[in-house]
Amino acid sequence: MNRPTTDHAALADKFNENEPRVNWHDETLWWVRAKRDRQAWSIPEWEQLRETASQIKLNVLGNLHDYLIQFEQQAQQNGAVVHWAADAAEHNRIVTEILKKHDVKRMVKSKSMLTEECHLNPHLQANGIEVIDTDLGERIVQLAEEPPSHIVLPCIHKKKEEIGELFHEHLGTPAGNADPQFLTAAARQHLRKEFLQSKAAITGVNFAVAETGEMVVCTNEGNADMGAHLADVHIACMGIEKIIPQRKHLGVFLRLLARSATGQPITTYSSHFRQPAPGRELHIVIVDNGRSRQLGREDFRNSLKCIRCGACMNTCPVYRRSGGHSYHTAVAGPIGSILAPNLDMRDYADLPFASTLCGSCSNVCPVKIDIHQQLYKWRQVLVQEGHTSGMKTAGMKMMNAVLSKPGNYKKAGKMGRWVLRAFPGMVNNRFNPWFKQREMPAPPAQSFSEWYAQQQSTKK
Repeated sequence: MNRPTTDHAALADKFNENEPRVNWHDETLWWVRAKRDRQAWSIPEWEQLRETASQIKLNVLGNLHDYLIQFEQQAQQNGAVVHWAADAAEHNRIVTEILKKHDVKRMVKSKSMLTEECHLNPHLQANGIEVIDTDLGERIVQLAEEPPSHIVLPCIHKKKEEIGELFHEHLGTPAGNADPQFLTAAARQHLRKEFLQSKAAITGVNFAVAETGEMVVCTNEGNADMGAHLADVHIACMGIEKIIPQRKHLGVFLRLLARSATGQPITTYSSHFRQPAPGRELHIVIVDNGRSRQLGREDFRNSLKCIRCGACMNTCPVYRRSGGHSYHTAVAGPIGSILAPNLDMRDYADLPFASTLCGSCSNVCPVKIDIHQQLYKWRQVLVQEGHTSGMKTAGMKMMNAVLSKPGNYKKAGKMGRWVLRAFPGMVNNRFNPWFKQREMPAPPAQSFSEWYAQQQSTKK
């Protein structure tokens, strides 16, 4: 497993060194959030769709074993080869073996956050297999040798001028040309020969239908279709939570997914893959990689409902102003801050604290995951398990001692107000992170409870 070299706060500080970029990043994502709102408000049954999707996913989580077996049986009847991977290492080994069996040295891959989670690209490259990401955003960050910063908008942190420079360096486009239409056409031309030459293609899976054994891949560029239809070998990689029970349920999720992700009525392509074409192969790699463990955590199992729309990222004030790379994990933002500690509590102990707990993420989630509540619960678990710094742990224990007893709370409040009046320098100094970017308010003369008691006595 890749160990992060720093934590969210330090990486966010680095991102915030470029204030114009931060402001642009913030405004762009809020624009996407606003588009989502307009689409949601245009559908009278929006909340009914959310509730229905949530209940379908709840049913899946309660009967996951049966649905997975049903999906495997149907997929095999359709002519697909089904593989099971317990973790990222096994997933990578299976994919590598399939590619080596067909003597593949260079192949195309469409967007797949699971393969990012499993670090498939570097694994294949270490085994002499070159991977060409065909999603435009993914290709941009691949050329920049960076991971995606957003699960739907992988290169949202880059400006068109930077992309123009990348394309000039790697694709030979004219220097200084940052016109999006020109750059998109250049990328299309560059990728077309890769599609035509590749013997193998990897795709992700948005939804896997237990009833029929088919998979649905949702894209706006058609790159998954191009790769899978032109290649001799199609490898589809999916987490065990991608299952939905019946084909008719797709109507619910497809109406929610694109509206939540990009504020459009539906993805441009919703492609169904059911069986391989004659003479070709379809391999489905079903991956656990900690999902069963998360399923067993009662407080966190609902996170497996996630359909990877990215709405929680677009609305999160912390994500918008800290950047996706500050989360140092494949899935960033609020939902990633729930999923990552399940993989490794020590390495990702900082992420549940990268939140204001404002609840906006839960409000926009199309499958009604209680995201901010789970972030709060992770904080408790991490402190109890000893995965926070000594200072944070001591602070949490002190807060618990103060806030759990009304008497202690009143005494602490009175003492704090006195200190702020008598020795303001103890708070208004450069060692207080809160003070660095804010003006501290004047201490109140009395607490609310004291004011309320005074008002009540006056009425009498």
